[in-house]
Amino acid sequence: MFPRKLLPMPKPAISQTPNSTQWDWNLPKLFLRRCREKGSRIKISDSTGAQLSGHDLLLRSLVLRRIFERNVFEADEKFVGVLIPPTVPGAIANFALSLSGRVAVNLNYTVSNAIVNSCIEQTGIRNILTSRRVMEKFNIQPAANLIYLEDMKSFATVGDKVAGVLASKCLPLSMVNRSLGLNRMKSEDLLTVIFTSGSTGNPKGVPFSMMNVASNVQGFDQVIHVLDSDNFLGVLPFFHSFGFTVSLWGAMTLPSSASYHFNPLDAKTIGKLAQANKSTVVLATPTFLRTYMRRVEPAQFKTVEIVVVGAEKMPIALADEFEKKFGIRPIEGYGTTELSPVAAVNLPESRATTADKKAGLRNGSVGKPLPGVSVRVVSLEDSLILETNVAGMIQVSGPNVMTGYLNQPELTAKVLKDSWYETGDIGYIDDDGFIFITGRQSRFSKIGGEMVPHIQIEEAIIEIVGESEDVLNVGVTSVPDEKKGERIIVLHTKLNKTPSEIVKGLSAKGLPNLFLPSEDSFIQVDVIPLLGTGKLDLRGLQQLALEKAKN
Repeated sequence: MFPRKLLPMPKPAISQTPNSTQWDWNLPKLFLRRCREKGSRIKISDSTGAQLSGHDLLLRSLVLRRIFERNVFEADEKFVGVLIPPTVPGAIANFALSLSGRVAVNLNYTVSNAIVNSCIEQTGIRNILTSRRVMEKFNIQPAANLIYLEDMKSFATVGDKVAGVLASKCLPLSMVNRSLGLNRMKSEDLLTVIFTSGSTGNPKGVPFSMMNVASNVQGFDQVIHVLDSDNFLGVLPFFHSFGFTVSLWGAMTLPSSASYHFNPLDAKTIGKLAQANKSTVVLATPTFLRTYMRRVEPAQFKTVEIVVVGAEKMPIALADEFEKKFGIRPIEGYGTTELSPVAAVNLPESRATTADKKAGLRNGSVGKPLPGVSVRVVSLEDSLILETNVAGMIQVSGPNVMTGYLNQPELTAKVLKDSWYETGDIGYIDDDGFIFITGRQSRFSKIGGEMVPHIQIEEAIIEIVGESEDVLNVGVTSVPDEKKGERIIVLHTKLNKTPSEIVKGLSAKGLPNLFLPSEDSFIQVDVIPLLGTGKLDLRGLQQLALEKAKN
């Protein structure tokens, strides 16, 4: 499907942004320093009304750490589950665990018990930090002991509070770091384990080291130029790699502050939260932006300067509509959980110099690699490096790349090759180093011996029928077919055009006949399956198609 020419050696097409600094990888140390720098000014808040200054955030994290060490966890307990949505208590739980040298594993509260318990088993979690309110809200029965954060207050002693005040406000940071054992930490020490979304199969555990996350945060900062006055609108869950790395550790180890809300689709509350905290940075998915388009007032996003989206491809029409309403053009980034997670991002015009305004942003692309990260495109057939503007498999190398899946060496060997991570995404690099994603290997059907891209068909249909302002209205997948190998299926909610009109529109757009779904392959459903992060649930989409296609 993809015509290609091989580059004359030794001139491979690789997009890379050099790194001009050494990574400050000790994130717990950085967290202490940033809290001290913020001082009595607000560092963290959430939609419940909770607000903490830098000093108070550090105080509470240190007191909770002491309680954990004395009353809660065994000395050999490395992995601890966290089952709390993005809130001030959820953030404090993560920081307290990291300051004690333990690994916080934020569990997905939107998936089945079987998946949650698979994650628990893979990491050997004995105890899970949660709250009674969370357990009442979500129908989850974890196979581990539950520890309720609200009960921890009763364990706090006067000594804990005095020690916390001294460490958060008075003692030299060098002394605090030594007393907490932070000087003994190493760059390869684990910060967390994030589980893949499960959109194409069972979730896999991805260990994030200190270096993985620090290089990602600081590389992101070198592109976005985070300011002391910035406030991150934290709506991505901490079990999501983007939410954990950028919304949690990024916002807290950079000079910025953050405001959290537990439901990324609750646009009315999010609008109020952004306005109240004068949020400047919004991290989201295109699915979430559709909801904000409908329910957030322009005045509520008045202070927003940067909107970065990932997890799924952003339609140009959506970016245009968002910019028209709010006066901010969303920029697209790219990454995967295995990349900690950001590999590339466009440069927002609001933070670019005059010379950089055009050089750092290209519509339709996912930007250029973060500092220190390299991206290349190789042939699907023989893995030879391709020249620019020729599509193939995208591979990434850099300090953000995982060392391997947790306890799964065979799966690791399939995707990590000589320090290059094979993303499974199809795309190309243009002459200026911008990366364009054209599809995903798992989102292709082989029909009549040809590779047919689901994303291309999906985007063309959305252009014909128009996007829903609220939710995703079209999902393309496939089912087995005896004659052609596979058959394209279009699942959709109620549309304004008939299948016949859509097929004619696809043909008019120049799609090959092989790409055109038959009229009886359009199946109306109540809702398109999505994951808790707003990402298209590819496995759920195909299962639904298999069920509906039989009827």
